[in-house]
Amino acid sequence: MTINYRSILNYFIKRSRNASAESFNAKIKAFRWQFRGVKNTEFFLLRLTQIFA
Repeated sequence: MTINYRSILNYFIKRSRNASAESFNAKIKAFRWQFRGVKNTEFFLLRLTQIFA
């Protein structure tokens, strides 16, 4: 309970949410699904940063 205390209060005080972080996470998951089976981790991270950075 004490771990989420600030984020819970932040929602009620500022009405802020983590929707942008969740959206970015969904984009990364979709990208991973598209390039499934890639064995070169460095290439995967390079493409990820080129597209989403």
